[in-house]
Amino acid sequence: MRASWWAVVTAVLCVVSAAGAQTTSLDRDVKVTPGREVRVGIYTSMRPDCTAGPLPAIRFSVAPEHGTVAVRRATLKATNVKQCLATELPALVAFYRPKADPANDDRFELEVSFAAGRKQIQRFHVIILHGAGQGQRIWRKIRTVSRL
Repeated sequence: MRASWWAVVTAVLCVVSAAGAQTTSLDRDVKVTPGREVRVGIYTSMRPDCTAGPLPAIRFSVAPEHGTVAVRRATLKATNVKQCLATELPALVAFYRPKADPANDDRFELEVSFAAGRKQIQRFHVIILHGAGQGQRIWRKIRTVSRL
């Protein structure tokens, strides 16, 4: 989990700081267990002098059919990013939660608009892991009962 968090932060900070085309796209796979919320993105803006830039605007291009997406405000504590040793930045964090009993995998798209006019389309393919957490809970119960 920790490695995937750093991968998301690194990808977002690289995308935020990269100069390039006006509109870019990014495809991502997300694995989730029914009933659990999973973080799908962290969005922030850092200026070259390590201060916070304006937050990007986030909107749906395509809404999810089998779940919900929530965007919350947060504070990102970044260390050793570019020339910045330690900084705290306001951020927007997107979370996906599948419906209680989803029948199929899900897809949705977010359009992220940055202050400089650059836009990024992020396509998410959500893979529903049916029964992944159930086996672990049952195994814990069996081990606990056998120790008694």
